[in-house]
Amino acid sequence: MKHIRNFCIIAHIDHGKSTLADRLLDFTGSVTEREKKAQLLDDMDIERERGITIKSHAIQMNYELDGQDYVLNLIDTPGHVDFSYEVSRSIAACEGALLVVDAAQSIQAQTISNLYLALENDLEIIPVLNKVDLPSAIPEEVTDDIVDLLGCAPEEVIHASAKEGVGISEILKAIIDKVPAPTGDPDAPLQALVFDSVYNSFRGVETYFRVFNGSVTKGQKIKFLATGKDYFADEVGTLRLNKYPQTEIKTGDVGYLITGIKDAREVKVGDTVTDAKNPTPNAIEGFEDVKPMVFAGIYPVDTEDFEELRSSMEKLQLNDASLVFTPESSAALGFGFRCGFLGMLHMEIVQERLEREFDMTVITTVPNVSYFAYSTKNPEKPIIVNNPSDLPDPSTISRVEEPYIKATIITKSDFVGNVMSLCIDKRGQITNQTYLTTERVELNFDMPLAEIVFDFYDRLKTVSKGYASFDYAPIGMRVSKLVRVDILLNAQPVDALSALVHADNAYHIGKKMCEKLKELIPRQQFDIPIQAAIGSKIISRETIKALRKDVTAKCYGGDITRKRKLLEKQKKGKKRMRQVGNVEIPQQAFMAVLKLND
Repeated sequence: MKHIRNFCIIAHIDHGKSTLADRLLDFTGSVTEREKKAQLLDDMDIERERGITIKSHAIQMNYELDGQDYVLNLIDTPGHVDFSYEVSRSIAACEGALLVVDAAQSIQAQTISNLYLALENDLEIIPVLNKVDLPSAIPEEVTDDIVDLLGCAPEEVIHASAKEGVGISEILKAIIDKVPAPTGDPDAPLQALVFDSVYNSFRGVETYFRVFNGSVTKGQKIKFLATGKDYFADEVGTLRLNKYPQTEIKTGDVGYLITGIKDAREVKVGDTVTDAKNPTPNAIEGFEDVKPMVFAGIYPVDTEDFEELRSSMEKLQLNDASLVFTPESSAALGFGFRCGFLGMLHMEIVQERLEREFDMTVITTVPNVSYFAYSTKNPEKPIIVNNPSDLPDPSTISRVEEPYIKATIITKSDFVGNVMSLCIDKRGQITNQTYLTTERVELNFDMPLAEIVFDFYDRLKTVSKGYASFDYAPIGMRVSKLVRVDILLNAQPVDALSALVHADNAYHIGKKMCEKLKELIPRQQFDIPIQAAIGSKIISRETIKALRKDVTAKCYGGDITRKRKLLEKQKKGKKRMRQVGNVEIPQQAFMAVLKLND
């Protein structure tokens, strides 16, 4: 056990985690020349196309230092704020972390938030200054920033360039010297933490785990504590680029387990695996439950595909434990699911993965957050409002509360004014402003979560020319003045387009939604009124004009009454048509509501 090292890589988006992981694999000879490619551990098409990591990946490397062989288990983690749940799982399975900082961009908001996560779990932190070869790199200044943040000595910060392969041997030496070897009792009952799982259509669920006590052997009868179910370990092994079956995975090591489980719901990430005959008395702590931030409805385009969508979502949930969903139905869209996501990027990725991996074409409704409504009859018990249509009649509500977050924004001092006006525009209240250096400022705001759901991140990048970094954490519910804006098409309410908004913005949003829908809904044979309403009060209206045939073309001259008679006849036909006509809403109309500020 004393020759095993378990570590992860944490950093902000684009600071070079995946490239550093590639270089470590090259340097330790874990990959052959044939297998080498950039972003080696990112095996999803979307990850490679976008250049981001979505899932954490585990891989084992062997390395020899001073004549002694060591086993290094690396877990690469995502950097985007939406995937911080994946990071918390990786951290729970490790003893050390490489904190990677870009020498040109310095410390960003997500770096700090991941660092605090690692420190809470008592991980040994190894600071790495990456991209020192860039012309825009300022290594001395960034080293000072790291020293201020960690309280380490300047010489402890390893200067590296993952792209050029500089400083890789120093990083490996630091991992072996500084990261503590795993502790645990090999003779105690088996106790292992499940930190990831993948669905394989041939072999069922593959579970990735880290052994804390005892060992797991092939053919052993094991038990999952959360579900209380027993299985046989058909195959256990270590994770290289491919899976390597072994007869036993010992204390402190990381491996995979195949038990032939076919039902996705039976494996819970964060669960403890133990021996069925001699179970461990206590489950492993230090694992946080996922908190969805953004809710949206996902519906199949064809209602008959509902069951197929359900099984696709369950398989996807295995691979992405932060996705939460419950069935719901909508008058406009039929049967579907109410899904909880960690943020807008997460929602986009889930939608794209459903289309690519499961061939499911889906319609996504307007994202929103969960509110608490309190009725006048029972002012103590909250009614949870996940969907605008769940909001009770306004006359029976005493108050509505919405979730607030604490937003941390780090930006260049030139853009402080722009960032502040954006946040105040989004109903934010500034709580703190700290100058980290003369150039960099940290701003703290209390903001409603609903305001950052749509386009906040994109607009923040725009006003700061890409220099601002953003991180957030929930701070509870606060009373707010909210109203439901309904959209009526041809006098019929479309529940999928309803939105809960702040009373001050309601008129403005209602007007914009009507204008946007007017552009997107195709013209019909009859006039279509588009109205925005609060309760029974119409606050905005647009009309899509009918496609009209020139019925008076055959009248050349003659009495005006002949023309009028034909026009009246057409008018009656259009009126009758409007009473029975249905309006098809195109998919982009649902998504357009998100892009109201474009």
